[in-house]
Amino acid sequence: MSGGFDSAAFRRATDVSRETLLKLEAYAALLEKWQRSINLVSTATLPDLWRRHFLDSAQLAPLILASHPAPRCADIGTGAGFPGMVLAIMGVGTWTLIDSDRKKLVFLQEAARVTGVSVKLHPSRLEAVEGVIADIVTARALAPLGKLLGYAAPLLAEGGSAFFLKGRDAETELEEARGQWNFLAHSHPSATDPEAKIIQIQEVARAVPGR
Repeated sequence: MSGGFDSAAFRRATDVSRETLLKLEAYAALLEKWQRSINLVSTATLPDLWRRHFLDSAQLAPLILASHPAPRCADIGTGAGFPGMVLAIMGVGTWTLIDSDRKKLVFLQEAARVTGVSVKLHPSRLEAVEGVIADIVTARALAPLGKLLGYAAPLLAEGGSAFFLKGRDAETELEEARGQWNFLAHSHPSATDPEAKIIQIQEVARAVPGR
């Protein structure tokens, strides 16, 4: 593991229970096994799996729980389950994991079985999601912020929040998105990358041209 950041280091950083860690370790082992046949994550990140994917996802837990004590959550473009599956295993709310890639959803179905975690898997293109209402919407490494808001806005319940894990261009994306959308935004520092940000968005509405 890069820099020695393994599952034990993850537990020290997050203070998860031993039971939760065992489930996360089972999820990690399954991911590494399936990665040989389908592209779940970038192969270059596998040596640093626990920091790049697991801790990066887990850092949302306190922010989500601070905004809603028992949230209905939707992870859009979930892919291999980051951040949604990690947070579901940690017991942070109830989760719907949304993706159009059927192979990845089959992987997540097996991950849910192996870890004993209940999640709802929703096969859909993001622009065509129906029947999902969430207090929390998350996304990671998916699309520019303006496009993400188009996916997230129809899913957010009144008073809900979206949390987007963003890289060094976060502030530029915020400014560009304001041309299309009205929203409240707060930037949180990332625990895994000093140049990255967690963008929390609330009160999203499409901007009215000419105002």
